[in-house]
Amino acid sequence: MFKYDVAIIGGGLAGLTAANLLVREGKKVVVLEKSNRLGGRAITNEKNGVHLNLGPHGLYLSGDAMTILTELGLSIPGGNASKSVQIHGILNKSVQVIPTDFSSIMSSSLLSWKSKFVFGKFMLKLMNLNVGSIPEVSLKEWADVEISDPMIRHVFYSICRLTTYTNAPTLQLAKPVLKQVQRSLKGGVLYVDGGWGTIVEKLRQQAITSGVDIFSNKNVVKIEHHGDYQSILCSDGTVLDVADCIVAAPPKEAVKMIKDAEHTSLGLWNEQAISITASCIDLGLKKLPTPQHQFAIGLDQSLFFTNQSRAAKLSDDGTVVVSLAKYHNPIEEINVNADKQQLESVMDLLHPGWRQEIVVQQFLPKLTVSYNFPHSKRKGNPGPSIPEMKGMYIAGDWTGHEEVLADAAVASGKRAAQEILKANEMIVIKEG
Repeated sequence: MFKYDVAIIGGGLAGLTAANLLVREGKKVVVLEKSNRLGGRAITNEKNGVHLNLGPHGLYLSGDAMTILTELGLSIPGGNASKSVQIHGILNKSVQVIPTDFSSIMSSSLLSWKSKFVFGKFMLKLMNLNVGSIPEVSLKEWADVEISDPMIRHVFYSICRLTTYTNAPTLQLAKPVLKQVQRSLKGGVLYVDGGWGTIVEKLRQQAITSGVDIFSNKNVVKIEHHGDYQSILCSDGTVLDVADCIVAAPPKEAVKMIKDAEHTSLGLWNEQAISITASCIDLGLKKLPTPQHQFAIGLDQSLFFTNQSRAAKLSDDGTVVVSLAKYHNPIEEINVNADKQQLESVMDLLHPGWRQEIVVQQFLPKLTVSYNFPHSKRKGNPGPSIPEMKGMYIAGDWTGHEEVLADAAVASGKRAAQEILKANEMIVIKEG
């Protein structure tokens, strides 16, 4: 009846994942991306042979994204960033080793002798915790019960910020955070050769090879639901009619795009969404001034530093690529100028003389890390279908159920694709 079975609005990780899953099941798929580049937050900027992600990125080796990418037959090149790295903590403008194993626990000056044994016991408990049994309480509520030592709580919260890129312990649900912490401790994190643009390109190439049509600079301005089909209008006048449509765009854009969406479940999901932002500095350096400082997290501040080049090839000439981030609390006022100064002062503390080593740099004053996350003010999981509109689906990092970040984006793309296939299967059975 129509040229395409499914139209996907948005060419980020969620949209490209859905496209690949649908096309291999025989669906005719088109992806419409409003910008001139695919990938969304997963794009990588190349400057003079140096590959800069948009802020720090890590692919959890035991996470949903890696699992689904593997299911698609994609091999992601890179190195395990968790291997043989000493984690440093920044506390009161000093740098100290954070204990991660028995040896570092015993030698750490952060903890008293009593706290060392308590910390070791707590980390063992965390590793073996049955996350599924945790009730729907906030991260702070869980930590208040489980952790009495103030310094151990500092370390715990810093690990939670690191694994979720979110600084909102009073809002975050404990279960998804603890699940992500376990993934980090057990499976490790992959830093991707060439940056995250490598993942985007592999998804794009496979989709095109399989028969997906992908159009960049294709801005969708309106989607109208007509019972059994959706009519999609682009700013250049193009009109597409499809049976099924996945909108893999931020919630506000999705509501604006879909006619009458504010009166549906999507409208409610949009109202409940809380976006997470961060200020980030990405640097290409001729060398790392203090080689022992490869990885650091703030204990009394929501800060993060990592040398991504320790595990991934991100330059053609050996330029070292590092990233810094200041995680914003969504309920606090943001001062990006102060954030930039704070991030630069972190570099001064960790790597004195770093300014003389700069090859390339980028500052992202208010990067949207995620458009939503599992929190206490969200009632139920968003999507993948919009119940009031047959054939309309949503995807993206903001539609994660118990996943976060890239895991949420990729998992949501798979959920939307599966829902379409399931609905189509039911129609065939009914007609048969």
